[in-house]
Amino acid sequence: MKSADHAKIRVWDLFVRFFHWTLVVAVSAAAYSGFLLGGTWISAHIWAGSVATALILARLLWGIWGSPYARFGNFVKGPRAALEHVRELRSGAGERHLGHNPLGALMILALITTILLLALSGTVGLGGVFKVGPFGFATTYQFGNTTLSLHKLLAIWLLVLVGLHIAGAVFEGLRTRENLVKAMVTGYKEAEPGEIEQPAGKARPLLVTSLFTALAAMLFWGGATLASRPAPDLPPVGEAAFDVTYADECSACHIAYNPSLMGEKSWTLLMSNLSDHFGEDASLDPATTEELTRWLAANAAETVDTKPAHMLRHMADNAPFTITETPFWKLTHKNIPDTVFTRPPVYDNGNCAACHSDAESGRFYPANISIPKENQK
Repeated sequence: MKSADHAKIRVWDLFVRFFHWTLVVAVSAAAYSGFLLGGTWISAHIWAGSVATALILARLLWGIWGSPYARFGNFVKGPRAALEHVRELRSGAGERHLGHNPLGALMILALITTILLLALSGTVGLGGVFKVGPFGFATTYQFGNTTLSLHKLLAIWLLVLVGLHIAGAVFEGLRTRENLVKAMVTGYKEAEPGEIEQPAGKARPLLVTSLFTALAAMLFWGGATLASRPAPDLPPVGEAAFDVTYADECSACHIAYNPSLMGEKSWTLLMSNLSDHFGEDASLDPATTEELTRWLAANAAETVDTKPAHMLRHMADNAPFTITETPFWKLTHKNIPDTVFTRPPVYDNGNCAACHSDAESGRFYPANISIPKENQK
């Protein structure tokens, strides 16, 4: 140990500083992509969230085995200590804390808990709504949609916590006349008379192994969330293999729409008047018409648990089988200029496959959207 008079004390070790600033970047990227960039940036959002979660898991391990000021046991004192600290601040007698003060400790726990809940709710929500990730094969759309709503509320709450954290750091810096941002960059604080530096101790092999395990696990989780899809025959997706006759007949004039994109009532009505099919005569022989009507009804939106199926299973009476007239279609395409749908290679607003590479599957996963460059402003 060394005398701390007119000296500096090493408070924040390298890992804590790396964790803090990398988490700032990861959370910023997740917030920016989630709130401002839209669904097509969902892959970047998932990676940012996965990195943030990996950092949190590693920090939990470091809070047990890390350097003195990083250990939870050294600064987490509970709500009673936090209230006492508030009373001290109000009386002007609040003492200086080299590490986190009791209020700061509660903030750290709140941030850690919120980010972990964001990771869980986001993964479950993606599984239910988009059928991707480790929960894609077992989570219903309704549950996933509810969970994503919770995910959004948690994201807003995280921003509130971040704002309070920054305000607290500014207040504490002014109160103690310390540059806390600089301390989190260099790791050192100015020592006051009588303060001594605590020995850091030796790193344990288990710690290093655990940190890398946490990072690898979450990066794998992010990759799995991005890449995995449940098999077509696994519930609750119920994705249908295209009927050969249906694919041949429909693709002769336009893309073969997945049967999950309309309800049974709409398909039945559409097939009952093929002689006037959007201004064209698409009549088929009675046997083929009956066969395709049965197949479409058996695989209609009511039988599938994807987001488009839930949003499109009930059509308006004045447009019972026009997907582009539904509120859902208009809402999701409102920011796309009309010229996109008139120029090549799109030509028509019903040509879903021009921008959605998975249109045939009926999933319409946001990351699979690619608007042709020549059509963008």
